[in-house]
Amino acid sequence: MKIEIPYLKKTFPLEFPDENLLAVAEPNDFTVTGTPDQILEGALKTPYGPSLEDFLKGGTRVLIIINDATRPTPTEAILRGLLPVFEKTGIGTENLTLLVATGAHRSPTEEEYRQILGAFYDKLRSLCVHHDARKDEDMVDLGSTRNGTPILLNKRLFDADRIIATGSVEPHYFAGFTGGRKAFLPGVAAYKTIQANHKQALSGAAHSLALEGNPVHEDMMDALPLIKAPVFSLMTVLDKTQRLAAATTGDLLASFYAAVEIARKIFCVKVPAKADIVISAAKFPMDIDLYQSQKAIDNGAAALKDGGTLILVSSCRDGIGDEAYANLLASAKSPADTISRIREGYKLGYHKAAKMAAVSARATVKAVTELPPERLAGMFIESAPSPQAALDEALEKTRSQGIPLPTILILPDGCVTVPDPEEGWRHLDIGFKSR
Repeated sequence: MKIEIPYLKKTFPLEFPDENLLAVAEPNDFTVTGTPDQILEGALKTPYGPSLEDFLKGGTRVLIIINDATRPTPTEAILRGLLPVFEKTGIGTENLTLLVATGAHRSPTEEEYRQILGAFYDKLRSLCVHHDARKDEDMVDLGSTRNGTPILLNKRLFDADRIIATGSVEPHYFAGFTGGRKAFLPGVAAYKTIQANHKQALSGAAHSLALEGNPVHEDMMDALPLIKAPVFSLMTVLDKTQRLAAATTGDLLASFYAAVEIARKIFCVKVPAKADIVISAAKFPMDIDLYQSQKAIDNGAAALKDGGTLILVSSCRDGIGDEAYANLLASAKSPADTISRIREGYKLGYHKAAKMAAVSARATVKAVTELPPERLAGMFIESAPSPQAALDEALEKTRSQGIPLPTILILPDGCVTVPDPEEGWRHLDIGFKSR
């Protein structure tokens, strides 16, 4: 078996006997009807509720929420679909503000603004502002959710008389799915709101594909009725090549749930069993840092046997990401100690440490990355120079444990591929209760 594993702007070759292969699990094929522009045009013509043109009537201050560079959302194509409608309804650039929904992430670099806006960089860059979760003076206090999470959202939401929420919908390891309500919380929420919301990720009910009963999703839903301006949604779903596969528009919830059903068909992949070895790659742009790439670990772990080996392939070109989770792991004596410390006190990012520790507690985790080996070791991850070297070591280890024919599962796009083994899933639950 020969396969190429994506890494930065190249690929790593990987070779092993055919009989060891359990599966190469990629997002499912999806029939795409038309070009990206045609798909978006069609979605705008068939909205859930009033058309965008009718929605904009009477609007003088239009806020467009867009994703940052950590998401593969086709924002350039979205803008190409929106701008003609603005012109038709008399909405000029003086009426527009583009708010980058960074959540708790850093602000975009200028290169990332070019990536996000594409051909519209020169025309629209001056209209862009980024959300800063730590600027309390930019927030409006709206109370709290059913789970006690304080709701503080960016005041620009309340300066606008029309809001257009854009995004992409795919499985998310603790929110169930990205997109829709996530544009607001955590997208443009205060740091304290995001921290309290992400603490809910420690619940066993917060995992990939889960919406009903998921306390993270509940928080997000509770914030929506507090937004007074009308909201028009444009959600996209990408296929396994990160090409636009489908789009939904109109009512925020209706368009979100419609996109969720499409995303399930694309990203939920049946595999015959759990594997002894899982190789999970984080593709661009999710390879930006370990914080984002951890999604590939989480998805890969769902189909990994206890005692197996998970190999993450991700450049982590921007480093660790939020340092809190990495520092917690580095200060802990063991994965179990990590979880014990989280029970004693939560900080934003600790949910990431909990998810990673839960995998390391039951399996060996290796990583092919640009991160220093000593940094990885502090997070209970072994460094490897290449996927081939990591796989060869894993095969030798597994055979030494008395397994003559180790099985290998490969996830070329591990951040969004959700493997569903016949034996069922395994989800983290460290005993945290949201209520």
